[in-house]
Order: sequence, then C-alpha cells, then structure tokens
Amino acid sequence: MSSSLSPVYAASVPAGAAAEVASHGHRAEVGGVLRRCRELVRPALVEAVGRLHPWTGEMAAHALGWCDAAGTPDPAASEGKGVRQALAVLGAEAVGADGGVAVAGAVAVELVHTFSLMHDDIMDGDALRRQRPAVWKAYGTGPAVLAGDALHSLAVHCLAEAPGPWTGDAVRRLCGALNALVCGQAEDLRFERRPWSGPGAVGMEQYRAMAEHKTGALLGCAVALGAVLGGAPSGTVAALERAGRHLGVAFQAVDDLLGIWGEPMVTGKPVHGDLRLRKKTYPVLAAVAGDGPAARELAVLLESPGPLDDAAVAHAAVLVEEAGGRAAAREEARRHLDAARHGLRGFALAPGAAGDLDALFASLLDRDW
Repeated sequence: MSSSLSPVYAASVPAGAAAEVASHGHRAEVGGVLRRCRELVRPALVEAVGRLHPWTGEMAAHALGWCDAAGTPDPAASEGKGVRQALAVLGAEAVGADGGVAVAGAVAVELVHTFSLMHDDIMDGDALRRQRPAVWKAYGTGPAVLAGDALHSLAVHCLAEAPGPWTGDAVRRLCGALNALVCGQAEDLRFERRPWSGPGAVGMEQYRAMAEHKTGALLGCAVALGAVLGGAPSGTVAALERAGRHLGVAFQAVDDLLGIWGEPMVTGKPVHGDLRLRKKTYPVLAAVAGDGPAARELAVLLESPGPLDDAAVAHAAVLVEEAGGRAAAREEARRHLDAARHGLRGFALAPGAAGDLDALFASLLDRDW
C-alpha cells in the first residue's frame, strides 16, 4: 500500500520552521484542551462500554484505566491523554461546528485505539501498559483477543448510530482507517523477520509508510471524522486528515525514542524495552544505516545470536545515539510536525479550535508519555 503523505511531505517547508514547545504554561494549555474534550466524550464512552457483555466490558474498563483486574474502580490508574478523541472534537470545532457533533466519532476512535493496544500488547509480548498489567496478562490471551474484537465491533456500531446526513461517509472513513491500521501492524510484524543489512533490510521510506498506516491512519481519521460530522467540505476534510497522518508519523518517531530512552515510571514500559526486543524502530534503523564505527558495531550487536543482556542493551542504546539515530528520529518528528501544520494553512478554520489543534500538534514533539 503506497503512502499518501508524499505531496505534503515534499512541500516547501523552511528548515526548522516548527516551533519548540516552550513553556509550562503551554503544556498546561494543552492539558486543559485534552481534559475538556475527555469530559465531553466520557459519558458517551461509558454508555458505549456498558453495552458490552459484563466480562468483556470489565476488560475494556481495565484497558481504559477505569478499574483494576478485579473490576474494582481504580482512581490511581491512568486513562491516557485522550489525544484521538480530542482530535475528533477539535476537528469539528475547527470547521465551525459544535464539538458535541463529533462525540460519536470520538468514541469510535477511542474504542479502536483501545482495542489496537490490547492486540498490540499480545503481539509484542508486552506485560505492562501504563504501569499496570496489560489486559492479556491480567485476564489471559484468549479473553484479551475477545475483548479487543468486541471493542472493534462496538466502535463501528457507535459511529453508525451518529445522527445526521454524513454518517455513511464517517463509517467508511473509519473502516478505511481500520484497514490501514491492520496493514501497518502487519508490516511492523514482518519487519521483525527482515535483516538489519543487505538487500532485504528495512528502508526508511518503508518505515514511514508503516508508521503512517499503523499510527497516522487513526489520528488522521480522528480529526477528519470531526470535520465530516461537522459538515465540512471535502477539501477541508482531506487537509485535516492529511495533517493527522503526518502527526501520526511524528507521534511514532517520538514513541520510538521513548521506547529506548523513556522514563519507565512515565511510559509504563521497561527501559530499553524496544532494543531488548531488537525492534526495527526509527532511531535504530537510522543509526544502522550510517557508515561510522558506531553504526557498524551496532549492526554486529543486533545481528548476534541469543538474547541481549542488560549490559548489551545499554551499550546498544549508546551506539544508537553515537551513530546519530536519536537525533535523526527527533528531526523526523519535527519535519512531519512542520508538514502537518503547514498543510492546514490556507483553510478557513475557526481560530480558537485551529489554535488548540496547533498547540496539540506542537506538544507531541516533547511529550514524555
């Protein structure tokens, strides 16, 4: 499947044009936007999960951070930032509609995101999610697959019930994003079997296409759903979706950085977890693609047989940084954030919501979660 990012990604964006997230006040502003959107969507999300079988509903509530594995409310658990549901709400507001028209779309993308994390944890063997046992670890692999399937079905059902003349278009967009997400996940899994060097090695364009599908498709769909349900013209919807896809590639690049250098108490994942699994993430691929001594030593280490112990993994992280992988991944994120913001110029978006979108986009470059 070819990437749809090329036209905007190749656009003339001044080098380093993206603004850094500068202040605590800016972060607080974005936090307020996310909180407002979560509060708007939460009642409908609770109602939707309440339709499930009690057991799958309990697993969904655990995944969403509402309860522990015994079904007891867990106020200390993280419910996540709610970026996708916020994008749906802001997509509607950006085209001049009330954010409430996007609630069904926001619920749908949040359910899709949750089920994809459930299944992703199974495929990657990740035992923790947001510093708690992943659903498959708490309930078993079979039940977690079942709960994920239930959320998948529920997401489409909820969106299909959205009132208004644009429901059919909204459902088609969600189904397209679901297909792209599966394609991206399939490519990510296939990357594990490919060598680190030689003709079969994963190229950076191949990685970008995977990231666009696996992460960008749902982010683009989220903001586009808000615009569709808000009655926006097709050109505006397309621009918002394209921006969301760029945002997704940037988001994935930052996620890859956190997978190596993130703080476990914040990310909920073990330190150097992606390196230990030899995952082909952007910083590692960029580092191995270099021609210096650190790149060559890293390739030999990653191609060595047997598991990597703590010392080897820590050394690999040093080599990735020395070979330029960390800086390359950050620059990749910056380029795609520039492209996302640049792609929305020239469209008549509501100033307040457009400002919130821009602040949310920018905040993702320096996120630590």
